[in-house]
Amino acid sequence: MSKKAPADDEKFLFVDKDFLNSPMAQADWSAKKLVWVPSEKHGFEAASIKEEHGDEVLVELADNAKKMTVNKDDIQKMNPPKFSKVEDMAELTCLNEASVLHNIRERYFSGLIYTYSGLFCCGGEPL
Repeated sequence: MSKKAPADDEKFLFVDKDFLNSPMAQADWSAKKLVWVPSEKHGFEAASIKEEHGDEVLVELADNAKKMTVNKDDIQKMNPPKFSKVEDMAELTCLNEASVLHNIRERYFSGLIYTYSGLFCCGGEPL
C-alpha cells in the first residue's frame, strides 16, 4: 500500500517517523551514549559519554567535539531518535528537563508548535 502525501496544512501537525524509527538511527544513538549536559549558553547541550571515573564523567560535546568533565549528577539522559518531536511529552522514555526543552525546541523550529504535556497542576487544571 502506498503512503498518502500529507496535505499542506497537515505538515505542521505530524512528524515523518520513517527516518527516526530506522535501525541505523537507533544504533547510532545507542553507540554514542548520548546525554544532555548543562550549558550556560544553550541551557543544555548534547554530548556523548567518553569515560566515567566515580562521580566525574568525561563527555564530548556533539556540536564542537570539545571535551569536558562534568559531575554525574548533572547529566540527563537523552531519548532515542524515535521520540524526536513527539506530540505527547508523556511518551518520552527520559522525562527530564533537558529532554522536554529539546522536544519543544525541535517542534517549534519544525512548525509543530502544539504539544500535550499530560501534566496537570495541583488544582487539576492543565499547565
